Amino acid sequence: MSPTYRSPYPVPGVIWASLPLPSLLIDEAGRIVEANPAAEAFMNASARALQGQPAFDRLSIDAPMEEAFSRARANQSALNINDVDVTTGERAPVQCTIHIAPMHDNPGIILLILSPREIADRLGRSLGAKSAAKSAIGMAEMLAHEIKNPLAGISGAAQLLSMSLSPEDREMTDLIVEETRRIVKLLEQVEQFGNVRPPDCRAVNIHDALDRARKSAMVGFAAHMAIVEDFDPSLPPTWADPDQLMQVFLNLIKNASEAAGPQGGTIRLRTFYDLSLRVRRKDAPPAALPLNIEIIDDGPGISPDIAAEIFEPFVSGRENGTGLGLALVSKIISDHGGWISVESVPGRTAFRISLPMAPKDKRKDY
Repeated sequence: MSPTYRSPYPVPGVIWASLPLPSLLIDEAGRIVEANPAAEAFMNASARALQGQPAFDRLSIDAPMEEAFSRARANQSALNINDVDVTTGERAPVQCTIHIAPMHDNPGIILLILSPREIADRLGRSLGAKSAAKSAIGMAEMLAHEIKNPLAGISGAAQLLSMSLSPEDREMTDLIVEETRRIVKLLEQVEQFGNVRPPDCRAVNIHDALDRARKSAMVGFAAHMAIVEDFDPSLPPTWADPDQLMQVFLNLIKNASEAAGPQGGTIRLRTFYDLSLRVRRKDAPPAALPLNIEIIDDGPGISPDIAAEIFEPFVSGRENGTGLGLALVSKIISDHGGWISVESVPGRTAFRISLPMAPKDKRKDY
């Protein structure tokens, strides 16, 4: 049994634990001195297990890291390496910007920070799209209201006309009525999207909401699916509107069921605790979102052509899809101060929702 590694350097404090990006301290021998919580999540190992391990046995970085470390130590200055593939061997390579800096109070120690490009890209797309999406939805609501009235007139005229037509000709008027009803249904969805009320939040047991959604789905659209639960029973309550949360879960389970097709498949509902994600919102300190829910299916996956815009209104991967379901899910989660993301390859699509914990003083009735 190998001896326990003991770092000769002071352990970082609260600021270190709060860093949202995977960060490591590495000594002159190339061993990991310390890993922050975000690095633990990225490398799927605890800081204790990583301490004393050769850093580049645990991380594969497609860049001349020894040379970069030597330059940082020699010049006592920081440097960045952009667009580098990084992998742990257990996950697909992630393109990152590498930040390297010497610790001035311990010149032999190097601070290594990984800034995954996928996170920055998703944040940029999300923030950049919000204003445009809001304008688009406002315009769509107005058009929906204005278009429904003439459609009702067209449908009524077609029904009157059909009374004096032969059965053969009546097929055409029936088609007009059917199609106008389909358009009205779409317009009602647009109006519903724009009229979602603010959440009425309270302390909510995530597993209760998931179980309600599962039971409802299994007697309806997900009857052909196997739904597996993988829950962390120790999760504290979240601060949410239970009805809106169930609406989100039902929508994602429905999407997974439809993606599988009539042959069916498996949906996995997973919950876990992860402190690595913090979201900074305007005029507010960074907020921790430690309560995580994943809805995972084994369907064909999301087309790469639309993956980056999947949460935007009117983007759909299904024929005759409205593209409003996931946009509504994203809006509800955003209204709750949460975060939603998706990773998809053929055979595995995982939607992850990250939510805040309920305030301690609100859990008394939980």
